Amino acid sequence: MSMLAYYFGLGWRSLRRNPVLTALMVMAIAFGVAASMITWSVFRVVSGNPIPWKSSQLYNVQIDNRGPQYDNAGHEPPEALNYTDAMALLQAHKAPHQTLLYDVALSVMPEGAHDLPINALGYATNADFFTMFDVPFEYGAPWATSDDDAHAAVAIISDDLNQKLFGGANSVGRNVTLDMRTYRIVGVTAHWDPKPRYYDVFNGMTFADRPPQLYVGFNRAIDLHIATSGRNNCGGAPFHADSPEQWLHRECAWIPFWVELPNEAMKKSYESFITAYSAEQQRAGRFQWAPNVRLRNVTEWLDFEKVVPPESRISLFVSVGFFVICLVNTIGLLLAKFMRRSAEIGVRRALGATRREVYAQFLIEAGAVGLVGGVLGLVITIIGMQGVGLLFDQDIAQLAHVDLSLLLTTLTVSILATVVASFYPTWRAAQVQPAWQLKSN
Repeated sequence: MSMLAYYFGLGWRSLRRNPVLTALMVMAIAFGVAASMITWSVFRVVSGNPIPWKSSQLYNVQIDNRGPQYDNAGHEPPEALNYTDAMALLQAHKAPHQTLLYDVALSVMPEGAHDLPINALGYATNADFFTMFDVPFEYGAPWATSDDDAHAAVAIISDDLNQKLFGGANSVGRNVTLDMRTYRIVGVTAHWDPKPRYYDVFNGMTFADRPPQLYVGFNRAIDLHIATSGRNNCGGAPFHADSPEQWLHRECAWIPFWVELPNEAMKKSYESFITAYSAEQQRAGRFQWAPNVRLRNVTEWLDFEKVVPPESRISLFVSVGFFVICLVNTIGLLLAKFMRRSAEIGVRRALGATRREVYAQFLIEAGAVGLVGGVLGLVITIIGMQGVGLLFDQDIAQLAHVDLSLLLTTLTVSILATVVASFYPTWRAAQVQPAWQLKSN
């Protein structure tokens, strides 16, 4: 440990003797690592696995209910189901857990007589939604499957909405008025906002700026004709319908449908089931085409939907390339700096220093450069994060932030990269022959 401190002191004094050269190396490292970390902060948000512990068990279901005449994506079915198919799969119950959902926007009436209504966004869904997606609860629990069957007027609200309505108190068992109808609160979710929002990519909520505020029963929402606030993909067909019931049975895709299948055997079994269902619809005359179905897990679904914007990949590659160029320049600067000290190295070797000790001294010196460059890189990263919105959509840009992990990553990358870059200059310095240096000096 004492030798480490000694070498660090030698390196620090050496850096101070050549301030211009040192400043060039520090700035090269700082700007290179800052550019990489800024783009990395965005890329890690958009490309992360939002539920890694079970993403391989959750599958999005697709069934082609419109045929090849509406196909614009290489024989791909619509990204969601229509009401007829969604209810058929739900009632068949061929998966241990299954959920369906659609976006709703409801007016919430606060208890205060003079308070204005709150416009809250959320989902009409079923009980399995909360267990499948591991939604955390602050109070209460999900409603029961029997509540789905009974079309019960139950609701779950978010911690944020609970704070606005009830001051954050336990509101389980109390009533809430949604669109002038009364619902019984059965649970309050803790903060839950996975990014990307994998379960609702269809409606463009992938990087929504705020988490869902409420949940109501799917069957109850259908009974009350609560319209979707999300997409209605009718494949180019007119949207007009004479009644809500007629609308439900149109071939419009608007209901994302998910199943939980714990193993590969169950996945193959369910895939066979939806293929057979599609074939049955063909025989019944509803479909005029061969079965065309898809079953994709979370990561496959996000890849298919191209959730990671191409500009984030391109900017990451460009910034990493810039960092590599900075490191190449640093290698040249370190080589010039180390070789100018050949006489010093020769004297040290003549006095008994080993090549290993020379390596230790110069690698520690390079590490000091990396540390200073990393600290400056942190400052540039923090400043640069303010301009992320110039390169990316606002919904994505606002997700990029400086946190402890980014700070530690910046310092670690800076130090390690500089040390690795110094291996060749250090190797050249360690090859100095003491006799030649002593003779020439």
